[in-house]
Amino acid sequence: MTPAEELLPATAKGRATRDRIVDAAADLMLAHGVQGATNPEIRAAAKVSGSQLSHYFPDKESLVRAILARRGDQVIELIHTTAHGDLDSIAALRSWAAFYTERPNSWEGGCRFGSLAGDVLKSDLNLTADVTAGFDRWHAVFESGLTTMRERGDLRPDADPATLATILLAAFQGGMLLAQAQHSIAPLATALGGAIDFVASFAPQS
Repeated sequence: MTPAEELLPATAKGRATRDRIVDAAADLMLAHGVQGATNPEIRAAAKVSGSQLSHYFPDKESLVRAILARRGDQVIELIHTTAHGDLDSIAALRSWAAFYTERPNSWEGGCRFGSLAGDVLKSDLNLTADVTAGFDRWHAVFESGLTTMRERGDLRPDADPATLATILLAAFQGGMLLAQAQHSIAPLATALGGAIDFVASFAPQS
């Protein structure tokens, strides 16, 4: 059980209050950074008192840990939604990528998990393990789908799901950063298209 799970309230009202704090703080940290989001701003945005905030999150570290977990959940949910299931086919991978590349302004704000993770790693918070766990979950979704493809015969036996998963994840994170820098979705489209084409190159020759 993680520290964030240990603090989950027993009542529906308590869980709703906690969720409201996490969502409000996540939006503020995306806009102003982990250190830039102050407790008064979080209280005002979440419409909670200081005692409520400290009850659920006694320090900044516990709050950011909960936000990382929430963002990680949202990443996984979005993958399955945009891929219409598991990422276990080239078509599913392209459908997932299209969710971002076919929306010209989807680079705004960057990757909600990646941006937060980069900010956390630069801070003095002891949350490196939480960042790693979040990326590991994301990587595992790719690897699972690619493993299914290889077992089904859609990829050759020499395809390494773990390596290909890393390439896809790195293409997304790097492409999104370049898209932010250039204010254009083109770098992300190029990176993801190239990464998925590389995966497709392991398809057996007919």
